[in-house]
Amino acid sequence: MKGPKVVSAKEWEAARQKLLAKEKELTRARDALAAERRRMPWLAVEKEYKFEGPKGKASLLDLFDGRRQLIVYRAFFEPGVKGWPEHACVGCSMVADQVAHPAHLNARNTTLLFASRAPQMDIERLKARMGWAFIPWYTITDEFDKDFGVDEWHGTNAFICDGDRVFRSYFIDSRGDEQMGNTWNYLDITALGRQEEWEDSPQGYPKTPPYEWWIWHDEPNPGSETPGQVQLRAYRASLKDGDAK
Repeated sequence: MKGPKVVSAKEWEAARQKLLAKEKELTRARDALAAERRRMPWLAVEKEYKFEGPKGKASLLDLFDGRRQLIVYRAFFEPGVKGWPEHACVGCSMVADQVAHPAHLNARNTTLLFASRAPQMDIERLKARMGWAFIPWYTITDEFDKDFGVDEWHGTNAFICDGDRVFRSYFIDSRGDEQMGNTWNYLDITALGRQEEWEDSPQGYPKTPPYEWWIWHDEPNPGSETPGQVQLRAYRASLKDGDAK
């Protein structure tokens, strides 16, 4: 391999600053794309779908687990998939390995789960083997995967509910799934987004200051203030102290 030229620290920093400008352009472009997603029309889900979960039968609405938004990743773990029954599809397994703790999505009124056609007994065994205990994982029992474009290939569907009504709000697959796993990118494909004040969202969408909703995942329901609120208040106080000096 022929590597790039070796330069001085000053030249290296100049090259980094040049690319940094492009990095920031890309970040703003991603923000703008996410804003367009929040203005996507919704598709009403009229059919009744049934799943099997750790606690038995569940409807699509049940999968929201009391939250406003739902993200469903179609993972291939079932007879006929390479690796069965010891492993899920290698690509789907790599996605699962990258998933951040769902408690942070839950703090944004959003539920993330995986869905496959394998029976629950096999799913629980796989989760224990691979260290995926924190990922809710359901069994598809009907045409949900076919109806939502994930019967032959992996993909991520986003839904939102309004009372008892469920709507499909977005869908990605193929290389679109490469970016998934972290909390930010999951929120960016949802109808409500990150729900922070700086975002360009339609009027009336829920918004709070950045950082305020951050939590420790082992304490998802703090008694009073979230750790993010405490940190934000301390940061603002430091700015005031700096101005006073």
